[in-house]
Amino acid sequence: MSAYIHHIATLAAPFSYQQDTIRERMMGWTSDERHRRLLSALYRRSGIETRYSVLETFFETGGNGLFQPNEKGYPGNPGTAERNARYAKASREMSEQVARRALEGSGYKASDITHVIYVTCTGFVNPGPELHLVEALGLNPGVERYTLGFMGCYAAFPALRMAAQFCAAREDAVVLVVCLELCTLHLQLEDKPDVMLANSLFADGAAAAIISARPPAAETPAYRLDGFTSELVPSGAAHMAWDIGNHGFEIKLSSYVPEILGAEMQTLMTRVLGKHDHSPEEITEWAVHPGGRAILDKVEQGLNLPNTALASSRRVLKNHGNMSSATVLFVLKDLLETRAPTTGPTCAMAFGPGLTVEVALLQRVGCSPKQRAIELTALQTLHDSTLHG
Repeated sequence: MSAYIHHIATLAAPFSYQQDTIRERMMGWTSDERHRRLLSALYRRSGIETRYSVLETFFETGGNGLFQPNEKGYPGNPGTAERNARYAKASREMSEQVARRALEGSGYKASDITHVIYVTCTGFVNPGPELHLVEALGLNPGVERYTLGFMGCYAAFPALRMAAQFCAAREDAVVLVVCLELCTLHLQLEDKPDVMLANSLFADGAAAAIISARPPAAETPAYRLDGFTSELVPSGAAHMAWDIGNHGFEIKLSSYVPEILGAEMQTLMTRVLGKHDHSPEEITEWAVHPGGRAILDKVEQGLNLPNTALASSRRVLKNHGNMSSATVLFVLKDLLETRAPTTGPTCAMAFGPGLTVEVALLQRVGCSPKQRAIELTALQTLHDSTLHG
């Protein structure tokens, strides 16, 4: 029995920041000229223009600011409990908002939901946001609730795999998947290259999807979930890690990760797609987690893709940054909304600690390529007339 993603909803955190502004602020917090040059290069080459955060400012001087200034005027280093308290409040608010959006566009009611899968790696609280969703949305009190925690940027894929398995086991299953990450709560102001790299990339956001075994309406763009594969790249295990420290969560993110992925990509994807009787050349759409511009560049080069193949991934990176597990759902939604579908498969992938590579094979359904092309042309015409009206 096939499972389908009926609708994807996305939500940026409430406060936006221009990447140039963040760069200047970060450079102002170090007196080492070498570090200032490194910061400037990292931010300028990031491929990011805008990021979002649940924090109104990274340097709040009011009574409720998380990063209070020390005696030298530099931001302080709040403890993990302080950071997690912010997570507890914001995660409930944002998960409810994005879940409501997902339901509104799915054709399902709250009472139809049978399973909730909540995904995060940036905070812990119990009772958690998944219980808040039951109460706030009016879900059946007996709904099955699951949390996938601390897996990192690839965690949307285990969640979607679980959802597909629930649908295969239970014909009436309707699964709500929510990926929510508040990465900026764990900002670390240290003069270490991997910390500076992480600070230049990560942002806050949430995405939700509704999955069931019922085929979507003929006029609704959607995805069929055709298969999943997990792979490890052992040579990269030491270059990406995520630990809990006394002052927030501490990431280890080496600049070598793109090089490792690029070198392995062709062999890896040939093997992975071969398990599903496909080759990289047969893939018509790519939804790659934009862990950073360098990662997208290396994936594109490693698979010999045209420079337009990762347009959705680059657009999400530009407009939102890296939101960990939620990001690839932003990419899939962008593909549905901006590209006319083809008859070939869509390949989605993300990377995380391990070095783990998660891959999902999907198929566009619910709207014919010709009909979607007509819709996109009409939308572009409307957009152009509005600009020149």
